[in-house]
Amino acid sequence: MPAPRALATEAVHAGRDDLARQGVHAPPIDLSTTYPSYDSRGEAARIDAFAADGAEPEGPPVYGRLGNPTVARFETALARLEGTESAVAFATGMAALSAVLLVRNAMGLRHVVAVRPLYGCSDHLLTAGLLGSEVTWVDPAGIADALRPDTGLVMVESPANPTLAELDLRAVAHACGSVPLLADNTFATPVLQRPAEQGARLVLHSATKYLGGHGDVMGGVVACDELFAGRLRQVRFATGGVLHPLAGYLLLRGLSTLPVRVRAASSNAAELAGRLAADPRVTRVHYPRIGGAMVAFEVAGDPHDVIAGVRLITPAVSLGSVDTLIQHPASISHRIVDVDDRRGAGVSDRLLRLSVGLEDVEDLWADLDRALGTASGPGRVFREAAVANR
Repeated sequence: MPAPRALATEAVHAGRDDLARQGVHAPPIDLSTTYPSYDSRGEAARIDAFAADGAEPEGPPVYGRLGNPTVARFETALARLEGTESAVAFATGMAALSAVLLVRNAMGLRHVVAVRPLYGCSDHLLTAGLLGSEVTWVDPAGIADALRPDTGLVMVESPANPTLAELDLRAVAHACGSVPLLADNTFATPVLQRPAEQGARLVLHSATKYLGGHGDVMGGVVACDELFAGRLRQVRFATGGVLHPLAGYLLLRGLSTLPVRVRAASSNAAELAGRLAADPRVTRVHYPRIGGAMVAFEVAGDPHDVIAGVRLITPAVSLGSVDTLIQHPASISHRIVDVDDRRGAGVSDRLLRLSVGLEDVEDLWADLDRALGTASGPGRVFREAAVANR
């Protein structure tokens, strides 16, 4: 592995270190689905080697489902940013999580211990047992007691979607013992935290969000050690959840501005969180100690009126784009979670989730102020400015 470099430097150069030697400046996009080979014996040997341990085949590429040079550049860069040996990219974040579960299921380790809240579709995938897994939901303090001989994974998200609750990842990793900890780092990104440094063996990203950063590409990625990466590649090959090369190119390009975007959006978010906390129309503000570009807040009035009242801010699902998005989790991102489970995890019916972008903060506040003014609510208002932690 190359000598350590600052995060901002890695974001610009990781996965691109060979470009100047090739005489190009922008990373090439390899759109081939298959690759010619006149050495069928050698190709057979490389396929056998991949089947044995999932290691990336040496030499020229074989087939798009085995791997792609453009996607590999993104994987290399993300692994460098997260401080792991490897990373494996998938078509979406849910495809990435599914692959992790399938790896553990194949080993007879179908039990998952998880802490709410998680992203709504992650919650549903575990709760419904769609891939044959069984989940035990616990508070962080109950992780160690919930482990069983067939526990294959502990899953957490910090800051969590959508309440921005934070966990002590080092303490959680210690409680996991020998069971791998999967930490969803989508909200924080490696700019704000690197879970692998705190003991997480697997770091999950919905690359659709901050890694891409412009709302125009879907992808998922797991940063991990090479042993687990090999197994993930085998599942990816078998199930076909591959990342398209053009998406790999866009994600690699997105990483180059990730530190600048996250820090600028975080500055806006912190300012908006402070103003919302002082507003009598807002009953509670959730903003994590770690910072970041996400803000959640509960309103005294009707949250649907706020959604309908924005004009500059876009009312839409997803997050992490250069523009600001707002949504009502109980109606959209966490609608699929059982209502009692949702509320028990702190996702109230009055909660709104704001993904703060790069616009001028005064313009954003003017839009929020106007939208809050359209929401009708009770006369008595309880105000609590708080960060969401657990």
